[in-house]
Amino acid sequence: MGIIRKMPKRSHWLCAFVVASVLLVVDSKRARQPRCPSSCTCTKDNALCESSIKPVFLCVSCRSFVKSEFTEIPKESFIHTPALHLLLFTANNLESINEDAFLGLPHLEYLFIENNHITSISANAFIYLCFLFFLIWECGCKFGGFLFFRDLRGNQFTCDCKLKWLVEWIYSTNTTVDQIYCKGPASQLDKKINDLAPQAFDCITTVCFLPVLKFESISVEAFSFESDQYVVFAHPSLGNAAFWSTSTVICKPLVIDNQLFIIVAQLFGGSHIYKRDTSANKFIKLQGIDILQIRKPNDVETFRIDGESFFVIADSSKAGFTTIYKWNGNGFYSHQSLHQWYRDTDVEYMEISSKPHLILSSSSQRPVIYQWNKSSKLFDRRTDIPEMEDVYAVKHFQVKSDLYICLTRFIGDSKVMRWDGALFRELQTMPSRGSMVFQPFSVGSWQYAILGSDYSFTQVYRWDAKKGEFVHFQEVNIQAPRAFSPISIDNRQFLLASSFKGKTQIYEHLVIDLSN
Repeated sequence: MGIIRKMPKRSHWLCAFVVASVLLVVDSKRARQPRCPSSCTCTKDNALCESSIKPVFLCVSCRSFVKSEFTEIPKESFIHTPALHLLLFTANNLESINEDAFLGLPHLEYLFIENNHITSISANAFIYLCFLFFLIWECGCKFGGFLFFRDLRGNQFTCDCKLKWLVEWIYSTNTTVDQIYCKGPASQLDKKINDLAPQAFDCITTVCFLPVLKFESISVEAFSFESDQYVVFAHPSLGNAAFWSTSTVICKPLVIDNQLFIIVAQLFGGSHIYKRDTSANKFIKLQGIDILQIRKPNDVETFRIDGESFFVIADSSKAGFTTIYKWNGNGFYSHQSLHQWYRDTDVEYMEISSKPHLILSSSSQRPVIYQWNKSSKLFDRRTDIPEMEDVYAVKHFQVKSDLYICLTRFIGDSKVMRWDGALFRELQTMPSRGSMVFQPFSVGSWQYAILGSDYSFTQVYRWDAKKGEFVHFQEVNIQAPRAFSPISIDNRQFLLASSFKGKTQIYEHLVIDLSN
């Protein structure tokens, strides 16, 4: 388990990751210079091409395309020419620029796109060029390779939300940009894009902003402690620190009376609770968790009821007990075992009609709902969720006063359900392709849910208030995602994504809501 301490102000820590990713490209070994393609005219430093934009393995600093027939700039078109300083597209039949079109160009300084027929530009087409420029300005880094001039004359753009990124960039940059005009919609017809202000739009967009963190993780959670922001990861591939283990499955923070505890659930060697010793500036082991009850932990959930602190561990073994633990002022003791033999995979705490409840997911039965009994101070079994076998996990969210749950299924359909006052009823289904997490989260007033996939792209959904359901919003490529956690730093919103077989990823979420 690892813990990242307080994120530095204005996120200057991000810069090191960017520099590292750039150096990986710059330091790659150069191959022998290939022959000039028949469709191009080449000099030592320049290649001028009049037909295809297919990848060319040329070590040149300038590349031009004039009166060519291609209609799009595909993804990663220049991945094999990282030394480019200048790109020019003039009088082509170019209509669209795709996502990641300019990926792998850390030294690009000049980009000319003029007198083409562009009608579509992906919001992520220039993300790595804008990204480097933005980070240099934000972090104060002093190295070259950023884009500082663009010529977009002769193109006609539809000035709607899809173009807002360009308006914002022009509005905020010191770069010289010649006049370009809107061809639509009617409200923007013939207006100069250079004169538009971001406030003229009402849009929302999400972009991948940061490189990956170079370790695997199977759980991630952001939390606050003493006015600082922290993030705790469980990454079982490491085992070289105080309480890291190769069998750690989840690390859960818990703050009680300004004391920080970390619950470390492990498959082998027992699970333990650590306490932050502020005087020694380290974590010390507070106590172990009974291995006769917790044999194969799979999830940990913390909660408070009537001022008292609890946590519950879902046990997925044949002989273990899903058990609730309670803080007594000196340590945690076993308060209630819910049942055995059911191989529980997840536990979720929520309030239903202002009463505390737990929902247990299991590989051997339908999700079970438990309700808190105020007299006995125990959870009593209330009901189950019908026709929902093989549910791996349940997570809840609220929209205004309405309560919803996201139910994760590995194969088949994951589902969203709504509480109708008596039971949860199905609202909508989402196809699952190896899904281990269906995580709702909010950013400001926006509600999202992200459905992970081990076999395909991970899908992001956004809540549509008018339809009263989720609509597809975006897809991202994450290897074996296991958990997501939002975090806010200096009024910037980030989403941390743990990956079991890849690298932990960080996304920045840009919310632009100017309707008010």
